[in-house]
Amino acid sequence: MFKPKSFIPALFALALVAGPAHAAGNLVAVLEAEIVTLDPHFSTAYISRTFGYMVFDTLFAKDSKGEIKPQMVQDWKVSPDGLTYSFTLRDGLKWHDGQPVTAADCVASLRRWGTRSALGRRIFAITASLEPTDAKTFVLTLKEPSGLVIDALGNPVSPVAFMMPERIAKTPGDQRITEIVGSGPFVYSKADHRTGDRMILKKFADYVPRPEPADFLAGGKRVNVDTLEIRVIPDGATAASALQAGEVDFMQYAPFDLLPTLEKNSRVKLLNFTGGNMFAGAYRLNAASKPFDDPAIRRVLWKLVDQREVLDALGLDAKYATPCATFFTCGTTYDSKAGTEAAAKPSIEAARAALKATKYAGEPVIVMEANDLEAPRVSAQVLAERLKQAGFNVDLQVMDWASVLARRAKKEGWSVYGVHAGGFDLGSPLTNVMVAFNCADFTGWQCDARITPLMEAFAKAPAEEDRKKIAGEIQSVMYDQAPAIPWGQFAQPAAYRATLHGLIPSAIPVFWNVEK
Repeated sequence: MFKPKSFIPALFALALVAGPAHAAGNLVAVLEAEIVTLDPHFSTAYISRTFGYMVFDTLFAKDSKGEIKPQMVQDWKVSPDGLTYSFTLRDGLKWHDGQPVTAADCVASLRRWGTRSALGRRIFAITASLEPTDAKTFVLTLKEPSGLVIDALGNPVSPVAFMMPERIAKTPGDQRITEIVGSGPFVYSKADHRTGDRMILKKFADYVPRPEPADFLAGGKRVNVDTLEIRVIPDGATAASALQAGEVDFMQYAPFDLLPTLEKNSRVKLLNFTGGNMFAGAYRLNAASKPFDDPAIRRVLWKLVDQREVLDALGLDAKYATPCATFFTCGTTYDSKAGTEAAAKPSIEAARAALKATKYAGEPVIVMEANDLEAPRVSAQVLAERLKQAGFNVDLQVMDWASVLARRAKKEGWSVYGVHAGGFDLGSPLTNVMVAFNCADFTGWQCDARITPLMEAFAKAPAEEDRKKIAGEIQSVMYDQAPAIPWGQFAQPAAYRATLHGLIPSAIPVFWNVEK
């Protein structure tokens, strides 16, 4: 979110009396939004994922190099035929109610997650059985080999494969859990949760960290504070003022217009992000309606969209933003240059010439501009102007983001809109919404028969190098079909008090390893 939300002074007044940020054992954070959904399987919202990583734990986790490492798992092995996976849990794992974590808990959790996650559904579609064999061991048997099992179990794409006690995990996936019991490094304190004001998470005294150093979402999650106090301050400028005054220790998203001021404050530091921790923006095109039902007309936009122009229009310094031609997030595993020569040298003159060579008959191009979100608003404005200059008949329609979401669900009434998403979510063909919903009933309605078998081959490929090659082939088709046009990759830095040490550079805020 880039445009500050409306601010209710009374809420802020309540927050300020909740507890002193300067207390050594109390870390006060302001996150992107209020945590409303506490069930991390139920929602794909990033804020629910953040809550999940604090309170729950995962069998595997991704490190800063993008590698999947064991987390709750101590040992695991795969049969020579690639069909049977055996997992053994670490010693000392406990739920927040004091009960030991068992293999049966993990099996029930995976089954529930598998009904909610795109990756989980793919794994369970080829699962023959998933059963515990003793208190600490469970076995997954597949119908056919897959190279995605470990990646899916440790992938940070929402909803994440968080573990829950069996009795809670038996809650149907389409119903929210009502009891919040995890085995993660922080305990949710229901008694201290005041909606619209604050949430309190307390250090879990019985948590047993892994022996390795903390590394992004992997490694030893050592908590060095007694409480994590998450305050609700909807207005970005007000939260930044509270940070500078020492009333808040951490702010997930520093407002872009205040970055120069924060950079000059010696008591505040900024945490920039790269790779999958960045956002990736794109223009989503409607392939079900004229004029963009014609791939040749869609391809004109490769010559039209200048990513640097969009990022500059957002007012982003080059250290926070970079052009990125890949569909799969620059700096992540499947980053590829395949097909990108089509977007190498955008110019209005080249776009005009390309448009004249198509069958474009002057149909209106309806550009949806979301006026309540900065990046979608600005990106839409830039595109509308470029489309006019190239010779398109442009109809720029201004509305709020909720209206954009409602309109994009229909096959008529719109042509294109600007959007952005988390880099990790877009980093794989199986989770990238511009690719994963090929030939499906999903906004954009892009369908290319070449992509479906490539997606199946990607899912089955046993080796990472094979998957990288296939991802490149998928991207080449995407450039040929142009169902979406990337407009740049950017980070919105976090800001924190200089008194904090050991903060892990992660766009998913995590508060283990931090000292105050």
